[in-house]
Amino acid sequence: MSTVRRLKKSHDKLLAGICGGIADYFGLDSTAVRFGYVILSIFSAGFPGLLLYFILWLIIPRN
Repeated sequence: MSTVRRLKKSHDKLLAGICGGIADYFGLDSTAVRFGYVILSIFSAGFPGLLLYFILWLIIPRN
């Protein structure tokens, strides 16, 4: 029997737990995911990254 992994907000959070939840889901370091997200947001002129974060905040369930 296989277990189904679900993307959830993390308790390891700075704002809403989105990057921590993504890190938990993929088995990555949460600091590296946060750093990558900030870099990606800066290179995309900031707004799309902030919009994506807000959308994820709304749709990803809490633990």
